[in-house]
Amino acid sequence: MSAHPFEARPHRTLVFLSLPVMLSLIAEPLAGLVDTAFVERLGAPSAAALGAATALLSSFLWVFNFLGVGTQTEVARTAGEGREGEARAIASLAMGLALALGTAAAIVAARFLDASAGWMSDDDVVRAATRTYLGVRLLGLPAGLVLFSAFGALRGLQDMRTPMWIAGAMSLANVGLDAVLIFGWGPIPALGIAGAAWATVASQLLAAGAACAVVIARLGWTPRVDAARVGALFVVGRDMVLRTAALLAFMLIATRVALQMGPAAAAANQAIRQIFMLVAFLLDAYAASTQSLVAGFLGAGRVALARRVAVVGLRWAVGTGAVLSLVLWFAEPALAALLVPNEARALFASAWPVFVLSQTLAAVSFLTDGVHWGTGDFGWLRNGMLVSTGLGLALLWSLDPTQTSLEAVWIVTGVWLALRSLAGLIRIWPGVGRAPLSPPDGSPSAEGGA
Repeated sequence: MSAHPFEARPHRTLVFLSLPVMLSLIAEPLAGLVDTAFVERLGAPSAAALGAATALLSSFLWVFNFLGVGTQTEVARTAGEGREGEARAIASLAMGLALALGTAAAIVAARFLDASAGWMSDDDVVRAATRTYLGVRLLGLPAGLVLFSAFGALRGLQDMRTPMWIAGAMSLANVGLDAVLIFGWGPIPALGIAGAAWATVASQLLAAGAACAVVIARLGWTPRVDAARVGALFVVGRDMVLRTAALLAFMLIATRVALQMGPAAAAANQAIRQIFMLVAFLLDAYAASTQSLVAGFLGAGRVALARRVAVVGLRWAVGTGAVLSLVLWFAEPALAALLVPNEARALFASAWPVFVLSQTLAAVSFLTDGVHWGTGDFGWLRNGMLVSTGLGLALLWSLDPTQTSLEAVWIVTGVWLALRSLAGLIRIWPGVGRAPLSPPDGSPSAEGGA
């Protein structure tokens, strides 16, 4: 068995795998920040509507995140076992299923546009703008899900650079189209918040087509559908959907509490939420790389190396989270000037320190997610998220939007992240329950020297 580069240079290997993932994962939230900066110029109601709409859209996209996570784990594991034909079948199935599910989800979601927008806000202007943005963005839902599965297949092959280039091109296209479609240019009329939605849809379609072409060139394509493999993917999907639904329930309720505090609080929360998503995607790079390495080593039967990946990944995630907290602390004035309407600046400043101090907890939470994705321990992830979200929602529901500050919403978010981190850690160290990374027969874990 040939040696993997991680064995000789664990830190270098993890970082070199993570950097392209980092750039590709932050490309979309960076585009989201640009959306926020452009739409903020339309006023607080439009900025609040963008926050409400993107929170709802995350529900549709993240519920189907299992298409990317499951594909990455299975492709990495079968590649580790040397079964390329199985990897091709998994990637083909995932992309085809993504297209079908994305189309069906968009059709169903379109029937609930008015109800969804009305649930997020009682303000007529915010509600109308939310519906407009959602109506356009649903057209790109199938492309978004296909992109999940295609990127998962490529990262499972430990090809982290191709998704980076595609995601970067998608974000640049989105930014360029934002400038034209939101405010108009020449014969193109100003479309306002709808223009931001059309810019995202167009860039998603181009990116999904490019990603599919690369996967087919690398692995090939098979139209054959294995019923057992479909069932296995849906078992992963069941656990991931429940986990993601719990995650999104927390994020949606937190956004709704902020919206009920008024347009100014909602606009401030939208700015912090966009930065939270940017930092989350950045830190998630370590999780994605850890996932591929852990799955590949387990596929090759090398449990000790998989445990070593978890140690190295955690060190890098915590260190990066601490550095980001320091940077964000001093960047508050510049970010407020760029992203927050004047009437929301005070609310933004009050909640900002709480958000900044929670980044190390976020880093631990995301990294342990990656470890458990790599082991295929989706049931544990589901249960941990359900418990932590149940407690987090209880705290959110105890808040009175008419008397509570935005700071309280982000304190509860920090508690939620701490609970997620604890659940992720105890499954690895000491290894609660039937932990996949427990050393077999009491053998040494080989973590030393990581």
